[in-house]
Amino acid sequence: MIDSMVAKHAAWPKKDDIIFALAAKAQSATKEYGTDKVIDSTLGALMNDNGDLVCLETVYNELKTLPNTAIASYAMVAGQPDFLEAIIKNCFKDYKPNGYIKAVATPGGSGSVRHTIYNYTNLGDSVLVSDWYWKPYATIAEEYGRKVENFELLNDKNEFNVKSFENNFERLLNKQKRIVTIINSPAHNPTGYSLNDDEWIEVLNVMKKNAENKENRITLLVDTAYIAYAGKGDERRKFFKLFSDLPSNILVVIAHSLSKSHTMYGMRIGAAICISSNKEIADEFYYSCSHSSRANWSNCNRGAMEVLTKIENDETKLKAYEAELHKYKNMLQDRADAFVKASEEIGLKILPYRDGFFISIPCKNAKAISDEMIKENLFLIPLEMGLRFAVCAVSKEKCKKAPALIKKAMDNII
Repeated sequence: MIDSMVAKHAAWPKKDDIIFALAAKAQSATKEYGTDKVIDSTLGALMNDNGDLVCLETVYNELKTLPNTAIASYAMVAGQPDFLEAIIKNCFKDYKPNGYIKAVATPGGSGSVRHTIYNYTNLGDSVLVSDWYWKPYATIAEEYGRKVENFELLNDKNEFNVKSFENNFERLLNKQKRIVTIINSPAHNPTGYSLNDDEWIEVLNVMKKNAENKENRITLLVDTAYIAYAGKGDERRKFFKLFSDLPSNILVVIAHSLSKSHTMYGMRIGAAICISSNKEIADEFYYSCSHSSRANWSNCNRGAMEVLTKIENDETKLKAYEAELHKYKNMLQDRADAFVKASEEIGLKILPYRDGFFISIPCKNAKAISDEMIKENLFLIPLEMGLRFAVCAVSKEKCKKAPALIKKAMDNII
């Protein structure tokens, strides 16, 4: 009897994605007990206080004005030229670095991660990520015969652990002679940590030192999925300027997504944006990623491209969009502040939160604690090193209540 047809490299464990599986359970509990009786902090999507997905009116009103052909038409493989200009503008705003900058449209930030891992590492190489990280980094690496290895995100002072980063960066680079390292900042998923400018300078100093050996090939992938909800105004974008005039064997790639900033999660649009001091390296990036796009998804969502282009190129529409985004950014910050304050009051240890959709609680037995919380109709995601709570999806009042429930479950399990 035949027990398998799939090729060996495509055989993976038969298990569902834990986040979406828990989200389904939370939705079932909400239907049975009502929204007010359930705390659903599973999905990384911005919800209003009633548990409904926030869809920015300024974005979807613009989408609905488009002619059908502008939505249905194929886009160019690399993305429409006006879209690529618009998304570079949207990414950097007033902090565009000096250098050659090229962009290629991707389905959200995930496509940027895929292109960078596949095109800038060799088969069998390891990609360097922090120990607290977004699990699909590993999934994407494994799909293409790569691995992930870790450095410690935080030191004993709860600051970016540059020493651990340096040690592991140099260990892999000396072994492979090329490296892709992913730093998810600002508003790190799952911790909410953001590197400050001094920490970014330390990271780049490590890279510049190792770039003195011209045989080394260094690629820094900066995942900015949550940047629209980080800091006051555009202060969290200042670090982009630090990527100016780097050695030519350091390539910076920004994984820039409109999923969160424009609440276009399912429309799957973003871009891989490179910064290089070398024009030939930037052009190489563009054509390499364009080839990969054609080989994988052919082209991206034309309607979403049109929406961003129209908003970015119309001052009135852009101001209206920014005002609406600001309202929800404040809502998110209020929720996070409530969770952090409640945690401090009852002695729940959490990782340092600076920005974004998530807060993490370090602990052992995360799966057991998560299972215990389900009995209380509180749903949060178990990770290898702790628990992830999505403040983006939970009202301020529930954010005040959740820490006590979590601590009680932890005390019962540990």
